[in-house]
Amino acid sequence: MTIKVFGHKSPDTDSTGSPIIWAWYLNDILGKPAEPRLLGEPNSEALFMLARWNLDKPEVIDDVTAADTCVIVDTNNAAELPQSINEANVTEVIDHHMLAGGLKTKSPINITIRPVACTATIMHDLMGADSERMPAPIKGAMLSCILSDTLEFRSPTTTDVDRKLAERLAEELGISIPDYAAEMFAAKSDVSSYSDSELLRMDSKAYEIDGTKFRVSVLETTSPSSVLARKKGLMEDMVSVAEEDGVDQVLFFLIDILAEEAILFVPNDLVKQVAAKSFDATTEGDLVSLPGVVSRKKQIIPALKV
Repeated sequence: MTIKVFGHKSPDTDSTGSPIIWAWYLNDILGKPAEPRLLGEPNSEALFMLARWNLDKPEVIDDVTAADTCVIVDTNNAAELPQSINEANVTEVIDHHMLAGGLKTKSPINITIRPVACTATIMHDLMGADSERMPAPIKGAMLSCILSDTLEFRSPTTTDVDRKLAERLAEELGISIPDYAAEMFAAKSDVSSYSDSELLRMDSKAYEIDGTKFRVSVLETTSPSSVLARKKGLMEDMVSVAEEDGVDQVLFFLIDILAEEAILFVPNDLVKQVAAKSFDATTEGDLVSLPGVVSRKKQIIPALKV
């Protein structure tokens, strides 16, 4: 039985790279047949990582069955997983997010959730001495995951463990972290081929506050002007995306990586209220700047109020 390793829907770099890393470990080190999978098309930064390290793009799957054996990485939230996940044989969860609940397994399993910035960081520790056997493409994927999730150490989620591991991997690969991170962020910032609705869903998570359902979307970029130029279309599609996805409102945060701030799109009074109650922000127009806010996990989701 081949183990399917996958992360969350709307896969970013960590949810693309970590399944590849752990499938390699299961196959090449533990001798357990495993294959990485994706729950959607990867974003532009993740595609850059795959091309840069000559890694095959994992197969995209829509669902799982009772016959599937699975390892879940980079999430533990059933809402971000296949519809039939509780019917499958889940054997392990490796994650760095808060415990969400909703998963039901057929037997006791290994669960590792640690307060670091990146799933790949946890995997390196779980491998122990076997991490020394990682080939360059796997090391490259691991470095990419860490730099993406930490925004090159700008995010408040960054820990010393993440930083030290990234620096060690970069040294072993002969890579300059600033130069490589700049390449990654340039790839992430090129969103010209994506529709407005795709941008709103590209890196988003469902979240409910006091009975109000939100899709909390972030877009990290070093070129905010190119996204702001599409403001009208994004505002319009926020309505249709909310309707199609069964939520009350899309909250869209444009993360300016270099300025280290978020720009919240404010299409209506509900979002204006969220901005005021959550971030003590006064909104005059349809945009509000939130200095220092770059992390959905640590700064946006915990702060949200209606």
